[in-house]
Parts: sequence; C-alpha cells; structure tokens
Amino acid sequence: MDLLRDVLDKQLVDRNGVQMGKVDGIVAELRRDGPPRVIAIEVGAIVMARRLGRQPQQWMTWVASQLGGDRHSRPHRVAWTAVRRIGVDIEVDVVVSDTTIFAWQDWLRDHVVNKIPGA
Repeated sequence: MDLLRDVLDKQLVDRNGVQMGKVDGIVAELRRDGPPRVIAIEVGAIVMARRLGRQPQQWMTWVASQLGGDRHSRPHRVAWTAVRRIGVDIEVDVVVSDTTIFAWQDWLRDHVVNKIPGA
C-alpha cells in the first residue's frame, strides 16, 4: 500500500456512513527493532496548516485554542486500528458524534451563520 496515494486526502467516513472530513495527516511510530508503524490518521485545520509550515500550524493552533479551549489545540486523531476499509473512502469504526471533529463547524453555525438574516 502507498500511504500517501491510498490514504492521504481521502474522505473519512464513520461507521454510520457520515462523512468526517478528509485525512489530513498520517501518524507513524518509529521503532528501533522494525519498520515504522502507522498508529493514527489525523483530521482538521491544524493538520492542514502543518502541511503549509510551522508558522501556519502555530497560528491555527492558537486560533483553535482561543475559540474552543485547550481540547481544540490538538489535531483530531483516529486510531489506525479503527480503519475498516480503504477504498474510494476510508471507512472507520468510529461514530463522528462521539468525537469533537465537528465542533468547529458547530461553533461557526451557532455563532456566525445563525446570526445571518435568512440563513
């Protein structure tokens, strides 16, 4: 399997078929006694910003922590053991409502979109 081609930027889908966003990062563990091992995939704006460089990541981490508190200052991780199928989408054995992945969207809806007349 080619992780970059087969996993990165693919749609992540929870066990109920709800789209959770795109895979923005892959977390690997380096081991002395063997090859690296994938332990998680990451989702979210902080990970996307990291791909642009250190300063964009630091800025996005600061914004996320200011708006959502400390729990939003880290990327959302889904354990690699939760990955059930890799195809057009990446299907995981997780329920998105049990995570904070949509917290940013919920905050925007509640504090911005709902205040727009006619929205």
